[in-house]
Amino acid sequence: MQQLAERLVSHRLFEYFIIGVILLSAILIGLETSEDIATGYSEWIKWGNRTILTIFIIEAILKMCALLPTWHRYFQSGWNLFDFTIVVLALLPSTGELAMLARLARLLRVLRLISVIPELRLIVATLMRSIPSMGNIMLLMSVIFYIYAVAGQQLFHEHDPVHWRNIGISLLTLFRIVTLEDWTDVMYTAMTLNPYYWIYFVSFVILGTFVIINLFIAVVINNLDEAKQERLAAMRQPVSRDALMKELDQTQLALEKLRKQLGRSDEL
Repeated sequence: MQQLAERLVSHRLFEYFIIGVILLSAILIGLETSEDIATGYSEWIKWGNRTILTIFIIEAILKMCALLPTWHRYFQSGWNLFDFTIVVLALLPSTGELAMLARLARLLRVLRLISVIPELRLIVATLMRSIPSMGNIMLLMSVIFYIYAVAGQQLFHEHDPVHWRNIGISLLTLFRIVTLEDWTDVMYTAMTLNPYYWIYFVSFVILGTFVIINLFIAVVINNLDEAKQERLAAMRQPVSRDALMKELDQTQLALEKLRKQLGRSDEL
């Protein structure tokens, strides 16, 4: 039982099947947003959701069976905990006060694509390990924002109070500028007061947009390369003694089965 479950959950076709089920779940969720479809095909959608939930429950059970007798190791993996939590939330009743929560729980099933596809797991793990480095960049960006916000409030609050009335509005204006969304209107309004004020805006765009964002990208790419190297190193690690013994036992069982089949052939 344990060996059969292990072979099944580790098979590539099983992975493709689960990905297909997740995509089907996403399609059903999208169909429910249409009132006409949700009304006309409510029973089909309901049974589709129940079938998908049943498949996810069976998948979790099979993964636990694959780890027998230490099935509790299933919960030592963060991704397994993530999948199991989504399944548990999907069991909430879809009527009454919990109806909205149940719908949101069904929407979370689409996130299971991250846990199923190894490449997506690698990207998410990279983003998580990039958080400490990004914290330093955020601190640098906060200092730059604060300096420019105070300077902008002092320079433009009388001429353009809509965008520079106080430090809070100034920070919001700078956020608009750093997104490059219609920031030239703010600049041209300031330039009617002094034509050289373009220096303030252009310098902030260079620092806030090009330099800081490129630092974010550099940190993520560096951590992604490190994660790939660690993954390759883990794949190159020598096989443990327990794994070798397990493989040897399986080979012996296969040879024994083959010997019995040959014995039957000779008798015939």
